[in-house]
Amino acid sequence: MIKGIQMEGLRVVGKPADLSRKYYEQGADELLYIDTVATLYGRGNMEEIVQQAANEIFVPLTVGGGIRTVADAKSMLISGADKVAVNSGAIRNPHLITEIARVFGNQCVVLSIEAKKVGPDKWEAYIDNGREPTGLDAVDWCRRAVVLGAGEVLVTSVDRDGTRKGMDLGLIVAVSAAVRVPVIASGGVGETSHVASLFEKTTADAVALACALHYDKTTVASIKSDLEGRGIRTRSSV
Repeated sequence: MIKGIQMEGLRVVGKPADLSRKYYEQGADELLYIDTVATLYGRGNMEEIVQQAANEIFVPLTVGGGIRTVADAKSMLISGADKVAVNSGAIRNPHLITEIARVFGNQCVVLSIEAKKVGPDKWEAYIDNGREPTGLDAVDWCRRAVVLGAGEVLVTSVDRDGTRKGMDLGLIVAVSAAVRVPVIASGGVGETSHVASLFEKTTADAVALACALHYDKTTVASIKSDLEGRGIRTRSSV
């Protein structure tokens, strides 16, 4: 497990198996496994890690990084993933989204998008762990990907990633308004109040956390308790 700031300066923070068990026991609703440099280095996927997680953790698993073909997606799903996240592979071959959705269903395809702000209310989609610009408007790409078959959108603000200074709410508002599928917001959470602001000021369906949990700034249980106290329902209250 690694974590950086704005997707740079990656540091090891622990073993995937140990941390996934920890967050599962804290009450995480879902776990995301993203090989952040799989495409950059052209390496394969994470079957062994996914298999271990699927045997020990009983919440949905989303797996991404290096998904270039339907066969790659199939391998992850057979290993125990519930969904696959696509980013670089989908931008280079948009029909990959349609191909995976046709075989496994829209609910299995998550568009993972790394977005950098390039102007007022304007963000550009990046690939290769936030290193390479694509020239694509991030919100337009989200909209197109959903038409192609993506059943969910995971949107990460590269500018806020790892900073713990709060989320790019403008980005989340824009993406949520553009699509009619679940939107997961990522990048910038440093304390429980940042999560509350997300749900109070946007229509995002979920929040993905990394840095705040990896460095023990908060816990899943604390976040859920805070949200419940503010009248924001979490899955634990259903």
